[in-house]
Amino acid sequence: MTANLIRPPLPPFTQETAIQKVRLAEDGWNSRNAQQVAQAYSLDTRWRNRITFIKSRQQAAEFLEYKWQKEVDYRLIKELWAFNTHRIAVRYAYEWHDASGQWFRSYGNENWEFNDQGLMTERHASINDKPITESERLFHWPLGRRPTDHPGLSELGL
Repeated sequence: MTANLIRPPLPPFTQETAIQKVRLAEDGWNSRNAQQVAQAYSLDTRWRNRITFIKSRQQAAEFLEYKWQKEVDYRLIKELWAFNTHRIAVRYAYEWHDASGQWFRSYGNENWEFNDQGLMTERHASINDKPITESERLFHWPLGRRPTDHPGLSELGL
C-alpha cells in the first residue's frame, strides 16, 4: 500500500468540503474494495469499530475484507453531522444480510480526524444492528455507489 498519499479535500474543512469528504467515504465503502478504501487512512491510523481496535492501514484493510465477506449486499448512506478544521462527525445507516439471509439495518455514528494530507488518522465508530425483513429494506440501488438522486438519511426519516 502506498505511504505518501494526498486525499482531497484537505483540512481545514468548510461545510462544503466536509460534505464532499463524507460522500467520498460513502462511495468508497459502497465499492466494498478493501484495498482501495484503506488508501484513505494514514499508515498508523487508529480505529475503534464496535469492539475491534485497529492500529494500521493494513489492519484496516484486513478488517474491511472480513466485514464485507460477512455483511453481504452491503449498501451504506452517510450524512455529515458536524465538523471543524480537521475533524468530521457523521451518522449513517447501512443494510446487509448475513449468510442465512437475515437482513439488518445497522445505525452508527463515527468521529473522524484527518492529517494535513487528508488521510484519516482516527476513526471511532459506534454501531447498532437492527434485524429487518426484506420488505422493510429502503436501500435498493444496484451494488456500488448510491445514485445521486437517491434520498439520504434525513429524507428517508432515518
